[in-house]
Amino acid sequence: MAGTEHLTVQREGATLVLTLNRAEAKNALSLPMLVGLHDGWLEADADDGIRSVVLTGAGGSFCAGMDLKALAGKGMEGEQYRDRLKADPDLHWKAMLRHHRPRKPVVAAVEGHCVAGGTEILQGTDIRVAGASATFGLFEVKRGLFPIGGSTVRLQRQIPRTHALEMLLTGRPYTAAEAERIGLVGHVVPDGTALEKALAIAEQINACGPLAVEAVKASVYETAEMTETEGLAAELKRGWPVFDTADAKEGARAFAEKRAPVYRRA
Repeated sequence: MAGTEHLTVQREGATLVLTLNRAEAKNALSLPMLVGLHDGWLEADADDGIRSVVLTGAGGSFCAGMDLKALAGKGMEGEQYRDRLKADPDLHWKAMLRHHRPRKPVVAAVEGHCVAGGTEILQGTDIRVAGASATFGLFEVKRGLFPIGGSTVRLQRQIPRTHALEMLLTGRPYTAAEAERIGLVGHVVPDGTALEKALAIAEQINACGPLAVEAVKASVYETAEMTETEGLAAELKRGWPVFDTADAKEGARAFAEKRAPVYRRA
């Protein structure tokens, strides 16, 4: 499996768990972390045995964003990975889900700080769970910076524009309860249980037909900016082939026989 000193990878059944692992820095982004994330997404895409991904952070934090010390010119850990960036200058944007959309559903399990680049990565995930004390926000403007990870484009498409603009222009922190109220996250759970809830959601996804799940996810994103007429036409192109799969027949047969289906991605 993929992984680096700042990004751990493990399997939980059919779920790949990616853990940002730089707790001493509240999981601030580092080169080893970005390389690990990039490779983790590719591993999930390539392995048909993986049906979902959970993204979380170690040490009670999700991600505190970019390492500002490194940005100020004090160096970034992981110089041994520089050749990876040189070979693919887009690697960091793929890692942060700005220029890559995994074909498997991604569930975020957030505890503690999920700010700046953390909130930007969050926008690339599909389903989001937060511990009650989690903190969100895009702090870039307070530092004279720009949230270039995609937030000026994505956020207004995911939450009402007035809330998106307030978050972007004030740079203030948001509680988990407020993030849930404006639609940034879908679940708020007791502190320390976000990963457990995320894994439970992932397990529900894993029990479904994988070809159907991937087609549904692709259709949702593909049609998001289409007109209704265009979207409905695109949906048929995505959806009809699913009905012709062996998995679709297995799902109907299992229902009739009152048993759990056994899907084979066929």
